[in-house]
Amino acid sequence: MPDAIPIASAESVTQLDDVAGKVLVAGSHGGVIAGWYGAQAGVRALVLNDAGVGKDRAGIAGLAYLEAIGMAAAAVDCMSARIGDGADMLARGVISHANVFAALCGVVAGQSCREAADRMRAASPPLSGPPPYAEGRWRVADGPPQAWALDSIGMIEVDDVGRILVTGSHGALHGGRRGSALAVDAAAAVFNDAGVGVDRIGITRLPVLDERGIPAVAVDCMSARIGDGRSCWDTGVIQHLNAPAAALGAVRGMSVREFMRERVIPSIAPQKRS
Repeated sequence: MPDAIPIASAESVTQLDDVAGKVLVAGSHGGVIAGWYGAQAGVRALVLNDAGVGKDRAGIAGLAYLEAIGMAAAAVDCMSARIGDGADMLARGVISHANVFAALCGVVAGQSCREAADRMRAASPPLSGPPPYAEGRWRVADGPPQAWALDSIGMIEVDDVGRILVTGSHGALHGGRRGSALAVDAAAAVFNDAGVGVDRIGITRLPVLDERGIPAVAVDCMSARIGDGRSCWDTGVIQHLNAPAAALGAVRGMSVREFMRERVIPSIAPQKRS
């Protein structure tokens, strides 16, 4: 019976536990990588955040990706609830997009996230597991320090201490938790502003990293595909910055490549050679 299907919430699809068979409302952006994580976890249906939709509509690309395996999926408007906070999305989120299988359950734009999640209890289980997704890490500059493009901050490794990390992830603290800003002390960090969103949540990592002395910027979601680290490196344009980034010469409208190659790397490389 649909009423027996539980509804769960999570801050991120990169940190899931015991969600198989449930309708999941996750604070992650609605990109392909987030859809893949949710499908890998075995959820029955998924609600994500549209992250401002952004370049190439990457913020909702996961909905079509999941439609291909028969999974109901929808996204809430980033201005209605905080990205990185599934509980807030469930409480006050408003649906902005739905794939065909969510629509068959009666999910429509303008509906509350809670009502949509309740309707998605009636969704049929996915027809298959997710197709392969080449979630990636790529070294994009040799440095020192090295610069790495990561599709998700979930891919950060212990060896990333002291490296430049150009991520496809949104710049929001998970659940507002300061400890979620960045797992390592990087030389610099780049995020996607995810449309900035309600409560300006999409850039809340930046001031926390300021306190840690880490230069951090967020690119305009219309300049780079969220969930795609190489897109952030290739075409990302800085829209938001913290004080350490400004001290190195970051300004709004500067490309990520220019900032890293002409400001960050030269400021650190001499210290590495001494």
